[in-house]
Amino acid sequence: MNRTINLIELGFKDYKEVWDFQSELLQEIVTIKTENRKNQLQKNTQNHFLFVEHPHVYTLGKSGDLSNLLLNEQQLAAKGATFYKINRGGDITYHGPGQIVGYPILDLENFFTDIHKYLRLLEETIILTIAEYGLKGERSEGETGVWLDVGTPFARKICAMGIRSSRWVTMHGFALNVNVDLGYFDNIIPCGIRGKAVTSMEVELGQKVEMEAIKKRILKHFMTLFGVGEYFI
Repeated sequence: MNRTINLIELGFKDYKEVWDFQSELLQEIVTIKTENRKNQLQKNTQNHFLFVEHPHVYTLGKSGDLSNLLLNEQQLAAKGATFYKINRGGDITYHGPGQIVGYPILDLENFFTDIHKYLRLLEETIILTIAEYGLKGERSEGETGVWLDVGTPFARKICAMGIRSSRWVTMHGFALNVNVDLGYFDNIIPCGIRGKAVTSMEVELGQKVEMEAIKKRILKHFMTLFGVGEYFI
């Protein structure tokens, strides 16, 4: 059982390129697991954690409704954005500059085999991170992600989440709005949920926030919650 992770900082990178990279990492892990079972081997599988910022892009989950994208192809191009229908759960969301996107590619058999627990721990990672900045993140029943002021007319989402798993190996992950241009969310019905707003740490705190400091906090809480022994860069 391998509880170390490989931390991969991808910087600013195209969504499709990173999606393909995630798929390659997942397939490598699945292949090892298949060989282990077939040949009664005990070769360790790797776990990865990718940090990235994407150029403007909208992504629609496998159960999502395309009508939640409010732009046509020409309007997308005018805004310098791309669109992909992808294989994660959830509906539509936006990624762009000023947003911290995290993609844990984990073999959950190294940790626990419970997708519900996995999502709740991802949420808790973000809740604990933004709490260090004085923000009270919460869960909203039936709606994956992290919210502020749940149960009030002012409820707003600060972190979206959507994952895929294959043979207990995860991909996709979370997107925390830090210094992101929230205007891009006006072009979608975020996560397919009407009437709920989106926010960012910059808006809530009234100032830009240093991205690298947040990533360090995310990694710290992630390692604690998942019982990660150490990470390698």
